[in-house]
Amino acid sequence: MVVCLVYLEMDFWSVYQSFSDTRTAFLPRSLPSSIGSEEVYADDSTMESHGGIFGMGEPNVAYAQYFQGQSYLKPLTDPKKTVFMANVTFEPGCRNNWHIHHAQAGGGQLLICLEGEGWYQEDGKEAQSLVPGDIVTIPAGVKHWHGAKKDSWFSHIAVECPGHECSNEWCEPVSDAEYQKL
Repeated sequence: MVVCLVYLEMDFWSVYQSFSDTRTAFLPRSLPSSIGSEEVYADDSTMESHGGIFGMGEPNVAYAQYFQGQSYLKPLTDPKKTVFMANVTFEPGCRNNWHIHHAQAGGGQLLICLEGEGWYQEDGKEAQSLVPGDIVTIPAGVKHWHGAKKDSWFSHIAVECPGHECSNEWCEPVSDAEYQKL
């Protein structure tokens, strides 16, 4: 967790120069193309190589009913002690159901994209392509889904934003027809 917070507050070029051997998956797409970022595609032979700098975690069995495809979860913080953050890794084509983060005040979710390529879509809007370095701010009450592109693994840190009387509502799956149009 500390490493992630430091990266968010530091100049990415300085981070790259200091940690280029292990941290390139976190660079934003706005850096010069000569720096590059690791590409992660469906034909990668080992699952162990996925999950970005935090690793892939364990199969996400507790929430499997809300995902199409296999996802992996690696909690990064203890929600009883601080804001909850977890690294979520999606196999190619995996996505979660439409869902809403409810709160009486505050709440919502942040996604910090670490590795691979994915999608984020709000109800009634076009899907957004996601790559390492992208940060998505999702206000409470917004119906949305996120997941991997069909030909790429994808990892992001999910941050539960503090709020009053927060809850999640899981809705219908993203249909195959809807997903295949992307």
